[in-house]
Amino acid sequence: MNDTTLLSRDDIREPGPDRVSVWDPLVRFFHWGLAASFTIAFVTEDDLLGLHVRAGYVILGLVSIRLVWGLIGPRHARWSDFITGPLEILAYLKAAIQSRAVRHLGHNPAGGAMVVALLLSLTAAGISGIAVYGAQELSGPMAPLFIGLSDGWAHTLEDIHEILANLTLLLVFLHLAGVAWASLQHRENLVWAMITGRKRREP
Repeated sequence: MNDTTLLSRDDIREPGPDRVSVWDPLVRFFHWGLAASFTIAFVTEDDLLGLHVRAGYVILGLVSIRLVWGLIGPRHARWSDFITGPLEILAYLKAAIQSRAVRHLGHNPAGGAMVVALLLSLTAAGISGIAVYGAQELSGPMAPLFIGLSDGWAHTLEDIHEILANLTLLLVFLHLAGVAWASLQHRENLVWAMITGRKRREP
């Protein structure tokens, strides 16, 4: 098996001494639940409003849980484990371009920054979506704020919501590109790691 193979028998065998638990069940549930909810929300934007709104509420609920878990969860789930300053992020990206980036058991500095960016964009998109729902349908928790206001508010909020949703989609693509790069760079299937929760112990 050549060195560029991303999924080997070692990745799917029973965990052994060379494997270590990194992503706890809640982090994995959050990750895949968020991915599914965002996909549903994005593809149902125009046709299935009820499902679109429910997916948005699920996203905000998942983000809220993740915020708390980042304070009380296990080591690699905590914000303190992967949130770094801009200098560390730039240094990591420079090393990554030169194919010299150090492997991290948890999130690397760029990955940590992407987590924060995605959570912020998803939160903003979700809140703006609730505002649009309130302005256009006079439904939801923000509906009382828009009673008696002109339709112009609804159109403006809808434009903002769409921009934020598209920004989130762009971040998702960047995230996927980063995962693919790191998987190749370190010869490790990071998608499978987020399914099983386990990663290779040694660099």
